[in-house]
Amino acid sequence: MVSNSGDDQRLTVVIFGASGDLTRRKLAPALFHLYKTGALPKMCHFVGVARSEMDDESFRSALVEGAEEILAYDHEAWDEFAGKITYIRGSSTDDESLKRIDQAVSGYCSDGSTDNRIYYMALAPSLYTGTLQALGRCGMLEESSGYRRVVVEKPFGTNLKSAQALNEVVHSVLNESQVFRIDHYLGKETVQNLLVFRFANTIFEPLWNRNYVDHVQISVLESLDTEGRAGYYDGAGVLRDMMQSHLLQLLALVAMEPPATGGSDALRNEKAKVLQSVSKYETDSAAINSVRGQYVGYRDEEGVAESSSTATFGAIRLYVNNWRWQGVPFFVRSGKALAEKSSEISVQFRAPPHTIFDTHGAEVTPNLLQISIQPHEGVHLTFENKKPGTRMGTAPERLEYHFPAQVIRDSYERLLLDAVEGDQSLFTRSDEIEMSWQIIDPFVEAWQNSLKSQLYPYEKGTMGPETADEFLGENRVWYGHGSEL
Repeated sequence: MVSNSGDDQRLTVVIFGASGDLTRRKLAPALFHLYKTGALPKMCHFVGVARSEMDDESFRSALVEGAEEILAYDHEAWDEFAGKITYIRGSSTDDESLKRIDQAVSGYCSDGSTDNRIYYMALAPSLYTGTLQALGRCGMLEESSGYRRVVVEKPFGTNLKSAQALNEVVHSVLNESQVFRIDHYLGKETVQNLLVFRFANTIFEPLWNRNYVDHVQISVLESLDTEGRAGYYDGAGVLRDMMQSHLLQLLALVAMEPPATGGSDALRNEKAKVLQSVSKYETDSAAINSVRGQYVGYRDEEGVAESSSTATFGAIRLYVNNWRWQGVPFFVRSGKALAEKSSEISVQFRAPPHTIFDTHGAEVTPNLLQISIQPHEGVHLTFENKKPGTRMGTAPERLEYHFPAQVIRDSYERLLLDAVEGDQSLFTRSDEIEMSWQIIDPFVEAWQNSLKSQLYPYEKGTMGPETADEFLGENRVWYGHGSEL
């Protein structure tokens, strides 16, 4: 691996699809802050590539328009950063365009500095294969003069077959060590804190198993609807859009065994073991272990068919079939146009088998650990305490920790820096991608066939269809951000 340090190290970040919203809202602000704080090599350059008619100045202006906060506090730093931005009009799948890009980037290294490159594919997924093959044909992935790394946005395939085909293309031109499949959820501070919370504290590890945990909930809820993306969403739905990537990655982090080291291979090996152990249902079983819904008014949105059966809400029940978790249900839930925006992991422990306290016939409230990913990032632990008074009654209380808002950085900033440093810990490996699709594909098939007509409507601003509450089973309820027992 080529080191990032040293006076002769030069880095060029090439963003394909640079005229899109992702570059303006996420990538440019993240790269700017990394540059400003000195996290990037002193000699660095940023090349935007797209088909739009722009020059360097109009491209730089477009970046500012998309993220006005960049200039809100440091004009001087932005001017210095902008001086390192170049725009090249062209196509990521066209050999002539790529040769012009290659020549330009090579020119930055005419002083003999090392030619390290990161290619960021902020492209439509349909362009991934053609872009990778073209980069390979043009020799732009060869590492004799410096490293070559490719960052690929999700979705990585639309099912197992397409993911395998894309992985074949990737591995025909790249080593796995050069590939950074990005899932921005893994870059969030609170997701990373899950690793620290689990493996830097000993008090929970003896309880983190089937003997003490009743069930686990993993929820990513959105208050907004499809926001003008209904045409795309209608072809993806909640299973492909959220569950195959974000939610299964969170499940793997919750259920994994402690890695032997902090290295990326050790961490990803343990995640892969979890995904390998997760239930792989037949289609009929997938139908029984899921519930789906669609918000009222979805079919009226532009790009959506009047008879669309695409689910905008889904909940599935999975099991991790290993020694630690056998028999413990993992409920995974996501949806749009709901009452709240929150991402949370809830671990409900088993209720005491017998109570000796004055509860007036009610069950003692089980302990609950809630890890809030967003908003109000933090950790909440609910436990029983004596209720003040003359009787020996109990009442639930909460211990809470919240991350200071000013320390929460955008997840793309962390992930881009990891790509620069060659750290793949928070990026998804090819086998993880394929195992995730093996888990999700039966649900996709069931929802398109046997459950196609079983699509429960729900009103915007609610928590989804009522059927999802029944899906949890007796004496269980869905927890949301800040929920009280």
